[in-house]
Amino acid sequence: MEHTLPDDYTSEEKEEILRRYEGLLAAWHTRKEASDLEMVEKAFYFAANAHRKQRRRSGEPYIYHPIAVATIAAQDIGLGRTSLTCALLHDVVEDTDYTLQDITDLFGEKVSHIIDGLTKLDKVDDAQSMQAENFKKIISSLSYDIRVVLIKLADRLHNMRTLNSMPPHKQLKIASETSYVYAPLAYRLGLHAIKTELEDLSLKYTDPAIYNSIKKRMDDQRQPKTEQLNQFLVPVMEAFKKRGLEVSAKIVERSTCSIWKRMRSKQLTFNELYGTYYLRFLIDCPEEDEKIECWKIYAILTDVYTPNNSRLKDWISTPKINGYESIHALFMGKDGNWVEIQIRTKRMDEIAEKGFTAYWQHRTDNQLESGFDEWLKRVNELISSDNESSIEFVDTFTNDLFSDEIKVFTPQGKAITLPKNSTVLDFAYNIHSEIGNHSIAANINNRLAHLDQKLKTGDQVEIITSESQHPQEKWFEFLHTAFAKSKLKAGIKEYRRTFREQGEEKYNAILKKLNLEPSKPNLAKVMEEAKISSVVDFFYQVAEGKINEQLIQGALKPQGGNGGIWRRLTFGLLGNDTKPKEAVIESSGDFDFNVATCCNPIPGDEVVAFNFPGEPLQIHRSDCSKATKLMSRYGNNIVKAKWQPKGDITFLAGLKIVALDSVGLLSKMTDLFYNELKLNLHALQMESKQDLVEANLSVYVHTINELNLLIEKLNKLKDVKKVTRIVK
Repeated sequence: MEHTLPDDYTSEEKEEILRRYEGLLAAWHTRKEASDLEMVEKAFYFAANAHRKQRRRSGEPYIYHPIAVATIAAQDIGLGRTSLTCALLHDVVEDTDYTLQDITDLFGEKVSHIIDGLTKLDKVDDAQSMQAENFKKIISSLSYDIRVVLIKLADRLHNMRTLNSMPPHKQLKIASETSYVYAPLAYRLGLHAIKTELEDLSLKYTDPAIYNSIKKRMDDQRQPKTEQLNQFLVPVMEAFKKRGLEVSAKIVERSTCSIWKRMRSKQLTFNELYGTYYLRFLIDCPEEDEKIECWKIYAILTDVYTPNNSRLKDWISTPKINGYESIHALFMGKDGNWVEIQIRTKRMDEIAEKGFTAYWQHRTDNQLESGFDEWLKRVNELISSDNESSIEFVDTFTNDLFSDEIKVFTPQGKAITLPKNSTVLDFAYNIHSEIGNHSIAANINNRLAHLDQKLKTGDQVEIITSESQHPQEKWFEFLHTAFAKSKLKAGIKEYRRTFREQGEEKYNAILKKLNLEPSKPNLAKVMEEAKISSVVDFFYQVAEGKINEQLIQGALKPQGGNGGIWRRLTFGLLGNDTKPKEAVIESSGDFDFNVATCCNPIPGDEVVAFNFPGEPLQIHRSDCSKATKLMSRYGNNIVKAKWQPKGDITFLAGLKIVALDSVGLLSKMTDLFYNELKLNLHALQMESKQDLVEANLSVYVHTINELNLLIEKLNKLKDVKKVTRIVK
């Protein structure tokens, strides 16, 4: 193959392409042999020729994208020759006339196999299913080659970095899909830097007002916070020096999205947060001395400053499931400000930033199985046992394998890792299906507990079983993990199968009484009438008497009537045009729309609308977690909405007020609602806690400006300390 760039590129573009390629080679720090360079160079020129007639939306040559993906794979993930080859070639089969066989012939089976994993499916009719099928295909690659996922993350990161060239509805779809699926996946693989950037870029497009506001506040804080932390460091570094310790310190800026998550989860304003900037201490030492040396740093810090012991987190003794190790602590500075601290070794820091690849580079043959190995086992178990639709698979994966984990123990002391919010019954099914199917209760730390009780880290759980117990439908309400739900589903089916003979006899007896044949068409009609698709479930219901003679007679001997078919015809916003448009929603009701109760959007909020055939538009706040999930699934149903108030329609908004417990407070608030602002109060709940009052209220407003004015005036009331909008 000739190593030249085709004349489809201008001389300036050729120069820029080669400059970017040289940047890739400079970032490739794992290169060891000359043959490595030969293979990557071959892939570079092949990709440059294959994409020679293609341009990105920005007008730039398409080859810029594969080079950027390969550079991220080399620099930020630390991948090697085969991965960089695949990164350069990852769009060739999907976007050009070359086939997988061409890739196999030129680069071998291994490269071809990875490229196949990275190539999107194009034969799924339903757009929602196609999104889920493509994600499922990528996740399934974890069972045979994790490099597919790592390259896909690099690909997604560069697409997010260049998302400004896409139309608004595409930006929302891609950004939501990224925050719902790809950022959590990067976190689970320990790629902290990539996860952080993906989250920040997603927030930039789903809620630009919030993103820009926090960025500005962080910029304003940078100099004073840096000065404050440098002052904090002076006595600490002197103490390290006296004890002969070589410790490096680094001031770290917390990411925009993580700040927004803290503000929402803790219901705090930006000014009430601490830890927007924090300190990280790094030490270089042999791996066998790491724990001692890290705790030595912590001990010296306690000699200089006072720690908040309730906020101490030890991720060194028990690393996170993605391999993350560090000590997190909180210290009170001499100026009265809390300072967050992280303590780790250089090896731990590399794993924290580059995750999976760094973990495997540092792993030894005799090292015990880590949480990351355990997580991969759970992934493989899900992939191998999966018999659900692709959409259910994505939900299962995000629910069970992206959530934070807890660690609980069996009576024998064996540690079991489960997703946060797992219950006793989740634990039972995790141990064994039969234990789950026959569970009646549990002893948690020697105390009796019900099957639906949530577990927390450190619990020791003993399941109590009974042979007379059987799996039940209502247990689905007790379960959090999709893994346990699938085991329960199988258990119920197996239990109901034992009623097959009894149900069949009863069914045939009813047919005989009605002078009807036990034919397959008749069975199909009765099952359709009963709205049951499973024969096992059908005969179980017959045996239990839930499907009786009256229902069977109604299905097979109808009493006449027209049997009219109801049809509801509605006119959707988009008609037959599947390309999403921008909708201007006027709250006077020019067309049908529903305001989501999960986030209670108000005219003036950043909102997104979903257009589903035969249904009113669904309006959500763009930062609503349910909207994020919908956008990641139903990308083609997104309508970017501008909500313009019109008429006298009001919308419900929730507020939380914290104030000093004083005489006349309620009177002042109600006077503000009814007399000054003429607002209608929907509900008010107040609770006194020592000298403070917490009030949760819901009020009808016309626009976000009206709500902001209310918040401003409430904050000015004497004794009111804090007012925040309630966001679910």
